[in-house]
Order: sequence, then structure tokens, then C-alpha cells
Amino acid sequence: MTLKVLGYAAQSATDALAPYRFERREPRADDVVIEILYCGVCHSDLHNARNDWNNTLYPVVPGHEIVGRVLSVGPQVTRFQAGDHVAVGCMVDSCQHCAACERGQEQYCVEFPTVTYNALDRHDQRPTYGGYSEQIVVTEQFVLKVPAGLDLPASAPLLCAGITTWSPLRHWKVGKGSKVAVVGLGGLGHMALKLAKALGADVTLFTRSPGKEQDARRLGADRIVLSTDAQQMAAVGGQFDLIVDTVPYVHDVNPYVPTLAVGGTLVLVGYLGELEPALDTSPLVLQRKSVAGSLIGGIAETQELLDFCGAHGITSDVEVIRIQDINAAFERMLNSDVKYRFVIDMASLQA
Repeated sequence: MTLKVLGYAAQSATDALAPYRFERREPRADDVVIEILYCGVCHSDLHNARNDWNNTLYPVVPGHEIVGRVLSVGPQVTRFQAGDHVAVGCMVDSCQHCAACERGQEQYCVEFPTVTYNALDRHDQRPTYGGYSEQIVVTEQFVLKVPAGLDLPASAPLLCAGITTWSPLRHWKVGKGSKVAVVGLGGLGHMALKLAKALGADVTLFTRSPGKEQDARRLGADRIVLSTDAQQMAAVGGQFDLIVDTVPYVHDVNPYVPTLAVGGTLVLVGYLGELEPALDTSPLVLQRKSVAGSLIGGIAETQELLDFCGAHGITSDVEVIRIQDINAAFERMLNSDVKYRFVIDMASLQA
């Protein structure tokens, strides 16, 4: 029996999000049916709603930073029961048999993972719809446990902004004694500061905005470097083991490369596309520096992040909104007018 659900959807690239009734799939034996309590608002939600990437399947119900409560489980489900607080991130399935999936890196599935919305279900080819809605049905393997004590609305952005920055910090083995820099202070950047600091690193923020120093220090930065100040940039030359670049648009990464230590890496987590101006490979070759990329994280790694945040009391800085205010929130997000992530209280759907 399919589930009739109320959500918010865009019907075209030029339409505002508006109420939309649709059907979720009939729960399978390994499915978890989740009442959505909160859903974070990600830049990619806006990009998909407006077809900025030219691949949107309309109508589209965005949302992939989902925190909720289990309503029911299928007969094969063993890890969850009704009443549990759970989370769903950017993926709801993958092939589960390729080399990446077998390593627990479902985000790099060779067949591409089934994303939480704007995709087709691998089994029945029905469209996937996201978290701007009352309920969602997800296979047990892609459902995560929310540790007791974590603030639920402030936990939602951990499912995208959190894991997107956690995964490279873990991959490059950041810990006590590591020197880490973060480029940009937005939804991703503020999580990178918090997580790198909690892992024991010495943390620097690169920013173009002098007014962000106080906030950056509160979030975990040990120092702030104005990237537009040549003297300040020169003063941190050769220092960083890892730079996490969270900027979501095309920008010049060349000025940051000299601040890497020999063997250091700059990892792009916010921008997809060609670099302009082009990357100068000379310092890479001469000092074995790297420019890399990273995409969210696997399911096990995301659970590791949630558990780490539970143990250290880490959540996102959020502004909770009503679903009726989502279109205004999109415009504010475009203007960087949020500290640092919008989260929708889905109870407002019933208002």
C-alpha cells in the first residue's frame, strides 16, 4: 500500500516551491518508514529546484538533511524500531556490490548512488522525493541512528554539511598536531572549523571578510587570515597539512597552494567544475602538494560522524524556519544571509 504524503515541490525551474501531494512507495521488507521532524536546507536544494545543473526531474521535492522518528519497520529490519530517532542523508541506496560499496564508500558507487531526491529508485524506477515532506521510506542500510542528547534540528545539517567536511578530515587523518585551514565560512565552513578543532587540529580560517573573526574564533578557529592581504598570506606560507576549500563557486585556488606544507593537500568540497584561472602545477610537482576533491561520505562514515558529534556535543548553528518560508529562505541563502544553515520544522506543514 503506497503512502500518500504532503510535501513542498517545484513544478518547474521558474516556479516557487508550493504544497504538493504525492505517493511514497509501498514499504518493502527491509524498509523503515520515517516521520520527518526536521530537514536542513542545502544550496543543492536550490540548484535542483531551479535546474541549475540541467538534470532536474520535475516535480522535485528537495531535502537531504533529514532527522525524524521511526513510524514502522519491515519484517527484515533488525536495527530500528518504532519511536527511534533516525537520520537520512544524501543517499537512499546504491548498487551495494561494486568495489566502492564494499569498502563502505557508497557515495562513489560505480553505478552512482540513488540520491535522496531527483533520482529514480533502483528497484521500481519510481522518482525519489526528499525531506521537504511528512514522511519518507528508506531501506534500513541507508538509515542512521541519531545519538541521544543531540539537538534534533541542529543535527540535520550534519547529514550533508557535516559529513562533507568530516570525510576529508578523516581521509587525510587529521588529529592532534595537524595544521588545518578552512576556506570560506558558510554552512560547510562552520562545520569544518568545529570538527577539525574537535579532532585536535590547529585551525585557521581563510576569509575575504574581516568581520568574521569573532564568529570564526567561537566556532574553533585559532587564527584568521585575510586571503586578500598578501602579507598575511605570505606569513602562513608552507604551514598547512590540509586545506578544506568550501567555496561553492568558481574561484582562484592558486593563492592557497603556497600555504600548504610539503606533501600537503587542498581538498575541494564545495565547487564542481573547471578552475579559473587554471591551476599552476609547478608548486605541486616541486613540493609534492596536491589539489583533490571529496564527496560527502559513506554510510558507516556518516554514522561515525554522528557518534563523534554525540560524544563531543557538536551540532550545526541553525535558524529554524517554517516550510511556508522556504522560498524566502532560498533568496536569503543566495545572499549568504544565514548563520549557518536553515532547518525546516516539518510540523509547520500542518499549519
